[in-house]
Amino acid sequence: MFRNKLLNVCLAVLFMLVGCSKEATPATSTTDGSESQAVTFTYYHFAPGNRDILASETTIGKELQKQTGVDWKLEYLVGDSSTKAGVMIASGDYPDIISSSGEMDKLLGAGAYIPLDDLIEKHGPNIKRVYGPYFDKMRQKDGAIYTLPYTANMGEYIGSPNISGGAFWIQRAVLKAFDYPKITTLDEYFDIIKRYKEKYPKVDGLDTIGFVSLAGVTNNFFTLQNPAMHLAGYPNDGSVIVDMNTHDARLVAGTDYQKRWIQKLNEINAQGLLDPESFTMNKDQYLAKLTSGRVLGYFNYEWQVGDANKNLLSAGIDDKRYAPLPIVFDKGIKDQYIDPPGFVNNYGIGISVKAKDPVRIIQYFDTLLKEENQVLVQWGIRDQTYSVDENGRYYYKNDEQRRYHDDPELRRTFGFSYFGAYWPRYGDNSTLTDGNAYNPGNQPEAASFSYTEGDKKLLEVYGVNTFSELFAKPEERPWFPAWSIELAQGSPEQTFITRSDDLQMKYLPKLIMESTSNFEKIWLEYTKELNKLDKITYEETINQVVKDRIAGKW
Repeated sequence: MFRNKLLNVCLAVLFMLVGCSKEATPATSTTDGSESQAVTFTYYHFAPGNRDILASETTIGKELQKQTGVDWKLEYLVGDSSTKAGVMIASGDYPDIISSSGEMDKLLGAGAYIPLDDLIEKHGPNIKRVYGPYFDKMRQKDGAIYTLPYTANMGEYIGSPNISGGAFWIQRAVLKAFDYPKITTLDEYFDIIKRYKEKYPKVDGLDTIGFVSLAGVTNNFFTLQNPAMHLAGYPNDGSVIVDMNTHDARLVAGTDYQKRWIQKLNEINAQGLLDPESFTMNKDQYLAKLTSGRVLGYFNYEWQVGDANKNLLSAGIDDKRYAPLPIVFDKGIKDQYIDPPGFVNNYGIGISVKAKDPVRIIQYFDTLLKEENQVLVQWGIRDQTYSVDENGRYYYKNDEQRRYHDDPELRRTFGFSYFGAYWPRYGDNSTLTDGNAYNPGNQPEAASFSYTEGDKKLLEVYGVNTFSELFAKPEERPWFPAWSIELAQGSPEQTFITRSDDLQMKYLPKLIMESTSNFEKIWLEYTKELNKLDKITYEETINQVVKDRIAGKW
C-alpha cells in the first residue's frame, strides 16, 4: 500500500511539472511541416445522447491526438436545443466548433460560424477531395461555405442490410406468440399488440405497455409527427409529402393522413394500450423503458434508440428485442421507410467566430478525412475491432470484435459513439476505395455475423436474408430530403413552421389523451388554428425549392 501511495505521489508531481513546463508540452508536426504545441479545443453538439468527455479519453480520440496534437472537450445537449441555442447566441459565448443538429439556421443567422472557403483552399486537400463535388450545394446565400455536412457520399452508393431509419418496431415475443404472422397495416399492428397484452398483462409484476412514444422530448417530437407520412407511403421529407408525379409538396399537419394516425392513437389510448408517460418522460427514461421488456411496440428512427437496442442485444434475450416493420395505413400502399440517396446541407459542423485557432481546427478536420482515419472512426483498429479476410473484405472475426461496435460502453470507451458521426466524414452510404462499406452496418459480412440465432430464425420465417428486405426499395427523389431546405431566420416560412410545430405540440397530445367522444371537436379546433397560419406561402416556397433541386439547383 505504501508503495502505491509513493507511486501516486511521484506521478502527481510528474504531471504537475509537465503541466507547468512549457518545454514539456508535446509538439506535433502540422501539414506544412512546422511544429505546433498541443492544444485542447471545445466542441458542442446540439443533441443529447453522449456523456461529456475529453476526446483523448477514448482510443480513437487518443490516436487522432497523436497525429494532430489536438484534443477536444466534447459537450452535448442537456435540455431543450432551441433554448440552449438562444442562450448561446444572446451571450455570444461560443465553443470552438459547433455541431448544429437542428439549430443551424439560428446559428447562421446570428453569425456564429466563420466562412471556411479560404481555410479549405489553403489547408484542406482531403476536405476538397471529399466535399468538392458538393461545394455548390453547401454554399449559403452569400456564396460562402460555413459548415461541413455529414452526408458527402464517396464511391458507390450502398444501402444497409438492416434498418437504420424509421420503422414501427414490435417486440419479437409478440410475433412468436402468434406464429410469426405477416403484419402490414396499422390496424393489424395494434390488434396483435392488444391481443398479446391481454394474454400477458404483466412483466415481472409490472404492467405490460402496448405502445410508447418519445413525443415528450421536444427535439424528438417529430417521432409523433412523422409516422403519418410513412403510413401513407412516403419517406421522411420532414413537414411535407411530395407527390411523385406532380412534385407538389403538401404540408402533413392537418391532413387526413395526420388525422387518421392521431385518431388511431386516441383509440388505443382509450383501450389502455398507450403509455400515459409518452408525453412526460425524458429520453433516458424512455430508453430504460424500452430495455425493461415491458414495451410491445413503438415508432422510432433506429438512431434514436440505438443504445436501447444494443443493451437488449448484450442481454442476450432475443424475445425481448424488437423487429422493424414497414407498417402502412392500407394493404396496397408501397412503403417508403428506407431513405433514397440524398444530400443534407443544413446539419453539419463548423468553426465558431470565437475559435482560438481556426487553422489548427481545419487541419484537424482535414486529417480526420484521410481515408485511413475514416476507417478508424467507423471500423476501428485492424485485428482488434475488425479483421480482413483473404479477399480484403472487412468482417468481424469473433464476438469480441463485434462487441466493440454493439456494446454501448465499449463504443464509448473506444470512441465510436463520439467519432462515428457528427464530424466531417464520408456519408453513411459510402464505399471505401478498396470496395468495403464505409459504415460497418452496411457491410454484408459484418451484418450477417452480428445476427443472433433469434435473428436468423426470424429472417428465415419471413423468407428474407436481411431486415431491409422486409421493406420496399426506395424510389429516386432528386430533392430528398425536403427537411434539409433552409428557411431564413425570421422569414414568413420559418415563422409558419415554428408556429405550426407549436400548435402540434399543444394539440396532438391533447387529441390523443382526450376521450374518443371529444376527438372531432378538438380536431376542428386544431385545424381552425392551423388554417390561420400562412400555409400557402410555406408550401409555395418548398415547392419552388423542390423543383429547383430536380433541375439541379441547390
